[in-house]
Amino acid sequence: MNGKKVMVISLGGSVIIPEGGMNIKFLEKFKKILRRYYRTHRFVVVCGGGSIARKYISVLRDEGKSVREQSLAGIRATRMNAAFLMQVFGEEANDSLPLNMEEVRDNLFKNKVVFCGALRYSQRSTSDSTSAQLANFLNGDLINITNVKGLYSSDPNKNKYAKFIPKINWKDFELMALKIKFAAGQHFVLDQNAAILIRKHKIPTYIIDDNTENLGRILKGEKFSGTLIRD
Repeated sequence: MNGKKVMVISLGGSVIIPEGGMNIKFLEKFKKILRRYYRTHRFVVVCGGGSIARKYISVLRDEGKSVREQSLAGIRATRMNAAFLMQVFGEEANDSLPLNMEEVRDNLFKNKVVFCGALRYSQRSTSDSTSAQLANFLNGDLINITNVKGLYSSDPNKNKYAKFIPKINWKDFELMALKIKFAAGQHFVLDQNAAILIRKHKIPTYIIDDNTENLGRILKGEKFSGTLIRD
């Protein structure tokens, strides 16, 4: 993109809107960090659905609706979050919501940052898969911003003895992800299809929490606190 590095950021919905309400402090810091690197980078931010999506999905699951219908409700939540962040960033961002990868690419030529949600329904996928597909399509790196420090041997919110994993190769991460049964609205740091894609296309992938200083360190090529997935 005009000689600038493309970074695809998978921004977890639980970071945008935690259970307690909108994460305004994070969003303001996030905007400042991205602005600092517009001269050297172009950004695509794929928004997750977070607690809103999980509430929709929970009701539909209890009503006996199909996984497809549950996922479509989650997709609508991701797009609502993306549309909100387009407003927050204003003229720096796209003014229409992309619904396919070509539209994301076209918007990236015209804007410093492009926001989108999940682009289409795909079995056993979340917005993470969209992010991995876009990173491959745009020849960019992938940064996943989630509500935990990085990758752990098990869910650190449920297991206080979960071991933090600062670096892992693509194949081992894929094997780890595929051991987990997919569920719409799941909490694992990257979904199973995303794990397959980043291994297949050898996409350098970073998993970090909402401490924006770590995002800045990655963009500067410095040591960061989180997980790096690559060989």
